Amino acid sequence: MGACPAIAFFAQTRKDSLTMDSIIQYFETIPSSHRSLLLAGGITFFWLIESAVPLFRFSYHKWKHALVNIFFTLTTIIVNFAMAFILVGASSWAVSNHIGLLNWAPELPIMAYTIIGLLLLDLIGAYFIHWVEHKVRWMWKFHLIHHTDVHVDTTTANRHHPGESVFRFVFTTAAVVIVGAPIWMVMMYQAISVVLSQFNHANIQLPKRLDDLLSWVIVTPNMHHVHHHFVLPYTDTNYGNIFSVWDRLFGTFSKLDPEKITYGIDTHHSIPEYSHIGTMLKIPFGEYRAPVGAKFREGTPEQASQS
Repeated sequence: MGACPAIAFFAQTRKDSLTMDSIIQYFETIPSSHRSLLLAGGITFFWLIESAVPLFRFSYHKWKHALVNIFFTLTTIIVNFAMAFILVGASSWAVSNHIGLLNWAPELPIMAYTIIGLLLLDLIGAYFIHWVEHKVRWMWKFHLIHHTDVHVDTTTANRHHPGESVFRFVFTTAAVVIVGAPIWMVMMYQAISVVLSQFNHANIQLPKRLDDLLSWVIVTPNMHHVHHHFVLPYTDTNYGNIFSVWDRLFGTFSKLDPEKITYGIDTHHSIPEYSHIGTMLKIPFGEYRAPVGAKFREGTPEQASQS
C-alpha cells in the first residue's frame, strides 16, 4: 500500500515531463503564422473587452487611433523579422558554447529552469532597457513616441518608433546571450511578452482586489497605466513588462488612482505630435525637451509596501 503514493508521484512527474517536452518542441519550431495569429488574436481579444467594458470612455475615433499604432506595430514586426537570424544565431551560439547564466548553473528541474530563464530575459530584455530609455536622453527621444499616446489602449502596446525597435532588439539579443537561453525559451518569452503587453495596455480595469493580487506577480493594467501618466515622477515608475517583481525589487513600483491618470507626455502635447505619423517619426531627431509638468504633480508616487 505504501508504494502506491510513490508510484502515483512518479507517474505524475513523468506526465508533467512529457507535457513540458511537448511545449518545448512547439516553441522550438513555432511557425511564423502562429506568432502572427498570437499578435492579431491578442489585439482582437482585448479590443473587444475594452470596447464592452472600458476603463475610460474616450471621445475618439477608435479605428483612426488604432491605424496610427498599427503602423508602428508593422514597423516593429519588420525590424524584428529582418534581424531574426541574429537572435537565432545568438541563442544557438550561447547554448552550444555553454555561455550564459543558465548554462553555468547546476542541473535544474525543467520548470525551475524555465521560470528562472523567463525572469532573467524579462529583467534584461524588457525592464532594464526600458529603464535605460528613460535615463538616456537620446534613447528617451525615441521611446517617448510610445508615451505620446493620449488614448492608451491595447493597440498602444506596439507603438514604438523603428529606431527604438532596433535598440530593444539589441538588448533582447544581449539578454539571450547573458542568460544562455535556448531558442524555445526565447520564442516562449516573446509569445508571453506580446500577450502581456497587450493586456497591461488595454483600456480595461480589473476589480481592485484582483488587480492588487495579480500585480504581485505580473504587470496588470492598473499598474502599467500609472507609467503612462503624463508627468514625472509617475512616468519613471512601473517599467515592468511581464513580471512585476523587478519594479518591487528595485523600488520603481508605484500606485495612482486610475481616476487621476492623464495619458500622454507633458513635453509633446500638440495634436501632430501624438497623432501624425510623419511628425512622430521626426521627433527623435529634434532637440531634447526637458519635462515641464512639475507644477501639475500631485506629490510623489505611493510607493508599494515591500512587506
